[in-house]
Amino acid sequence: MPLRPIYKITLHLLLLLVVVVSHSATDKYRCMWREDPATSMVIGWNQISGTQPTLYYDVVDHGTNTDAYRYSQHPDRIINSRGMRNHFVRLRHLEPGTVYYFVIKDSDGCSRQMSFRTIPDHPFERLSIIAGGDSRNYRDARRKANQLVGKLRPHLVLFGGDMTGGDNAKQWQAWFDDWQETITADGRLCPIVVARGNHEYSNKTIVDLFDVAESDGYYALSFADNLLRVYTLNSLIPAGGQQKKWLEKDLQQSQDYIWKMAQYHFAIRPHTARKTERNGQLRHWGKLFHEHQVNLVVESDAHVVKWTYPIRPSKASGSDEGFIRDDETGTVYVGEGCWGAPLRRNNDDKRWTRNSGSFNQFKWIFVDLDQIEVRTVMTDNAEQVAALEPEELFHPPEGLQLWQPDNGSVVKIKRRYGTLAGNVTTPTTRKPMQVLNFAIVTEIDRIQVNWQTEDEPDAGALFQLERSVDKGEFEAIASATAIGCGDYAYTLHDHQIPTCSNQLSYRLKEISPEGKVRVFTTRSIPWKSLKWNNYPRLSPDPESGILQAKYALRQDGDIKIRLVDVTDKVIAWADYKNHRVGSYLKSIDMRRFPDGRYLLTISANNELVGEYLVIK
Repeated sequence: MPLRPIYKITLHLLLLLVVVVSHSATDKYRCMWREDPATSMVIGWNQISGTQPTLYYDVVDHGTNTDAYRYSQHPDRIINSRGMRNHFVRLRHLEPGTVYYFVIKDSDGCSRQMSFRTIPDHPFERLSIIAGGDSRNYRDARRKANQLVGKLRPHLVLFGGDMTGGDNAKQWQAWFDDWQETITADGRLCPIVVARGNHEYSNKTIVDLFDVAESDGYYALSFADNLLRVYTLNSLIPAGGQQKKWLEKDLQQSQDYIWKMAQYHFAIRPHTARKTERNGQLRHWGKLFHEHQVNLVVESDAHVVKWTYPIRPSKASGSDEGFIRDDETGTVYVGEGCWGAPLRRNNDDKRWTRNSGSFNQFKWIFVDLDQIEVRTVMTDNAEQVAALEPEELFHPPEGLQLWQPDNGSVVKIKRRYGTLAGNVTTPTTRKPMQVLNFAIVTEIDRIQVNWQTEDEPDAGALFQLERSVDKGEFEAIASATAIGCGDYAYTLHDHQIPTCSNQLSYRLKEISPEGKVRVFTTRSIPWKSLKWNNYPRLSPDPESGILQAKYALRQDGDIKIRLVDVTDKVIAWADYKNHRVGSYLKSIDMRRFPDGRYLLTISANNELVGEYLVIK
């Protein structure tokens, strides 16, 4: 007997209540570093209610099934601040360059699944960094910039202070709510490295809310072995004294880093007349930056946009406000804020100013062995910008607005070989092997797994293919011996496809002759894609690439056509309203899709009238 409408509403409300109760009472998620970014991560959140929160994590995606996660950890630090119960779990001994999936479970339930990625432990992988500051006033502008962080998927964000205007509970809670916009559509958190601004009224603010390791608010982190050293300085305490001594000592001990960057709040020479000059920072920091070849400095506070030519401290003829352009040994300064704070006029350019402006923005920075590239992203059109895929981190997405001054939209800082101590390092470590194009192809009675390698070391390593059924434990099913000393393509097969209800996952391991294990990549396919072999088959015309599908409509109605790939993603679709009874032939251009297997479904009035296995 069909349910009456009132019963349906009641049932839906009961189901909604069950879902709400089963969720973990946590929010305001964030992640940071206190130690080596390659092997550690701090996960922070606000505990709304519930008791005994535990973070479960693994390199394997187990969804919200906490029993399946290999590792778990209770909070290392709990601190009440700004109306929040801030919990921090300090994860250590992680694998470099690896995605970790996690959930938080407490007495009230389990959070949604999220993930983070550690930084590689070698300098051969390019880094993507977003840098900016001053988000304190306008939430709409702030959210848009945050949304772009999620869409650009950088390895980290450098944030130069002034997150809120009044450093109070209401504003901070809103700030962390807005920060959730930086989480990607697939749940990836972006680590944030924070500096104190003048609207953070004490060092304690950033320590209590971001678990910063140093109570004085200045610290340094190393990324990708010796690729990059980043200094976070504190503009709200004396630039000299202990802070200068620490900076000078660390710079002296960091001569083998290929690149050095610094971030802090107050601009030394702000590009608006409304802000004062910071002569103490010039005297105590600017000279050290030049002496020890700091390549790039990110400043905030002024609420204008700028980047400079390479400059060094000088009072010689041709200098301006204590700096002179020096393309050989100078430092590039960029900034100055504009993550949502009130914009100011850029009315104080210098002789060495490359460009200045006034608009909402942040810097998008690429770092590799040969150069640093700096772009200025205009953030107001975030809704129109496409999201990058994980393998496309260095390609500006469709709709992204970059600042386009007449002298170019990219500032490039080239590596200087054989000049000063900070830039003469040539890596001696052999480039690690890379695994590319790891792909799963479902065939009639087996599954084929393909991959390619770059820079294989000497022969003797073993590739091991492992399979997981319905997110269970991985088991080895096939292996291949590495050829060694070159770039190669490999194929293995799964000849015994198991019965499952959800999905199959495959991952690839390399086992060195010494027994060291590296997990390279994991791919999953939904179980239903394995059943496509039972459907009639279609293929596009080999010359035109056009796929044609016939169907008959026995009564007037609406038609829906969907083409999905093996990950269950809809890649082509068409809807036709008010179709008449009759036979039809529809075409789909398959030229833009890669070779493989697809499922084509045709529905009439929401009832399935045809399913086809498409082989291209």
